[in-house]
Amino acid sequence: MSLSYLAQEAATNESTVRGLGAVGYGLAAIGPGIGVGIVVGKAIEGIARQPELQGTIRTNMFLGIAFTEALALIGLVAGFIF
Repeated sequence: MSLSYLAQEAATNESTVRGLGAVGYGLAAIGPGIGVGIVVGKAIEGIARQPELQGTIRTNMFLGIAFTEALALIGLVAGFIF
């Protein structure tokens, strides 16, 4: 199968393309979800070990969550673009 044939089939069957986009975004959301879980878990461990650094650890945790969630937003935008 050539690439041009697949592109023509995708253009004629738009509902399949929409369904694949939803599946693609669902798969793209798995990584950031796991990443946020790891970031928060490690932050809780750090706060439990050194409670006096709670403010610094919390700030760094929110930065890590923001950067990780940016990946999910990029995946969403890429789904709309492609």
